[in-house]
Amino acid sequence: MGIFKDLKRYFQKKAVIKKQLDQSIPNYEKYNPSNKTIVFLSGEVPTPDKDSGSNRLKEIILCFKELGYNCIICAKNTYRTNSYVKYFSELGIIIYVETNKHNNHFDFLKSVPTVDYVWYYGPNTLKDNLKKASKILPESKSIFDMVDIHFLRYKRAIKLDPARISFRKKLKKYYSIETKLAQKADYIIAISDIEKEIMTEYINADKLITISNIHYPKIKKESTLAFEKREDILFIGSAHTPNIDAIYYLYKDIMPIVWEKLPEIKVNIIGNINNEISGVDHPNFIFKGYIPDIETIFNTNKMMIAPLRYGAGIKGKIGQAFEYYLPVVTSSIGAEGMKLINNENALIDDTPEGFANAVINLYSDRELWQKLQNNSEKSLKPFSKEILKQTLLSL
Repeated sequence: MGIFKDLKRYFQKKAVIKKQLDQSIPNYEKYNPSNKTIVFLSGEVPTPDKDSGSNRLKEIILCFKELGYNCIICAKNTYRTNSYVKYFSELGIIIYVETNKHNNHFDFLKSVPTVDYVWYYGPNTLKDNLKKASKILPESKSIFDMVDIHFLRYKRAIKLDPARISFRKKLKKYYSIETKLAQKADYIIAISDIEKEIMTEYINADKLITISNIHYPKIKKESTLAFEKREDILFIGSAHTPNIDAIYYLYKDIMPIVWEKLPEIKVNIIGNINNEISGVDHPNFIFKGYIPDIETIFNTNKMMIAPLRYGAGIKGKIGQAFEYYLPVVTSSIGAEGMKLINNENALIDDTPEGFANAVINLYSDRELWQKLQNNSEKSLKPFSKEILKQTLLSL
């Protein structure tokens, strides 16, 4: 049956390619052989408006481009009909699409005159591509972008749910990739100094580099809505298991305490997660799905909440809140690696009662709210474009 499925996918792929009027690689005519070249390998084309990891990768790609690199994105089964192909093309990035000229992205890379670096986005990409890419591009340096330490995330998840077999399987898988296969890469990118320190137990410290999320103000503080004109609270999620757990934790343990004092508060949840959630039914718990224009909702809600009980890496939703001068209530897992101080950059608590009281206090206390809002730009400083640029120059 597997052979027939593969054949079916093959002919479907060929049919899509045949319909493409343009069989060229977008922006490849702009390739400059005098410049250094970096290839970004990913499981799929980054979707910067849908997840923080993709947004971070976009900023890294644009920074390399600003430094004069030829930047090439490669993900298999990518066609011109993909809206993100147009998005990155308009930014001047070379992006591989399936055509009748190349069998796959590896075949295309053989035709690129020089590749100085290959950037592997995430552990699955490293596992699926390192061996073959290293064979066809033996002179290039390999960079493994961990995004976050996946095995650490599942190690923490098992503490909360020891009986869940899928967590144990994933822990084993990612531990192998991130501590053993990763040793074959020339550079390993950790997303925070905390995770960099953790990885020194497994990887030569000389190979480890910290590149965190990249954040900067998206609006002017003067244009933000006043405390009195805002209402409700905001959570941004995805099908990522720590987000799903956080929603249930919020619904079952935190909001009942909040609603005792402030029954009118609505929880607005952004993200395509409806299919992952069951048994959540309350008129003030609203699943809004994917919202392309987030500025309005950031500017009308009173706070961002991130009651994460496990996870790893840097939480993009929190940095995004600071970009819009929106105060944050989170857990120590949510704040991890972000250099946040409780009651100065955000309110941080790990108990249902403490988290609920933080929400109640921030919702009601104009002075506290303004204090946190005024510190938003300070909270963003560790994630600036300037720090990213200096880090990439050090390569």
